Amino acid sequence: MSDLKRQLEGCHLTTAEILYHRPDHPSLLQHYIWQDYDMAPKFPILTWFLTFWQNNLEGRLHSVTVASSALIQPAEFRMADLAIRIH
Repeated sequence: MSDLKRQLEGCHLTTAEILYHRPDHPSLLQHYIWQDYDMAPKFPILTWFLTFWQNNLEGRLHSVTVASSALIQPAEFRMADLAIRIH
């Protein structure tokens, strides 16, 4: 499915910063950036990915920070409060 079609269906570009414990040194944390189109607020694709991570990868998850942004949205317009002329 194309990215535009996914956006028109309600998906937003979602970024997750995943902190996980290194398998060889559990006291050290490493981060991984994941990005895909997903539907807020349940994030089914991210949830699937995190479940896959927990079941198949050795690095135990520490924390996940999620940010989501709508790329297709109405334009924002704001009137100026002040106009100054300098010659």
